[in-house]
Amino acid sequence: MDADDSPLAVLARLNAAMNRHDLGAFVACFHPEYESEQPAHPDRRFRGIAQVEHNWAAMFAGIPDFRADAVRTTAVGEEVWVEWLWTGTRPDGTRLDARGVCIFGVRGGRVAWGRLYMEDVEAGAGIEAAVTALAQGRSATP
Repeated sequence: MDADDSPLAVLARLNAAMNRHDLGAFVACFHPEYESEQPAHPDRRFRGIAQVEHNWAAMFAGIPDFRADAVRTTAVGEEVWVEWLWTGTRPDGTRLDARGVCIFGVRGGRVAWGRLYMEDVEAGAGIEAAVTALAQGRSATP
């Protein structure tokens, strides 16, 4: 594996393209048959870079000050894990404050698959309400 094809190098290119809003460079980081899944949202699963391009064209257009900060990263073999903080301003003036972890499989210097766990930050009623919601099915928001 060439150093430029290492999972951490691919992640660095991906993150830089996100922060430049360079859609072409961003999409070039993905394998044509990229497989994406969001385990907490199974209906968001898709395959192929056309959907990647569609999704991120909307993100860059809708959030002109979008920024991705890699909080922590690690790689093992062909996998790279990244904890991200995504920020920006949406067209309605609300702030994007999304955080989470993405796990990517890298093959041939491109992201071949991903498991995304990114979510908007939400303020609730605290840990007790969250545990109650998980354990008993009650709403965690006040």
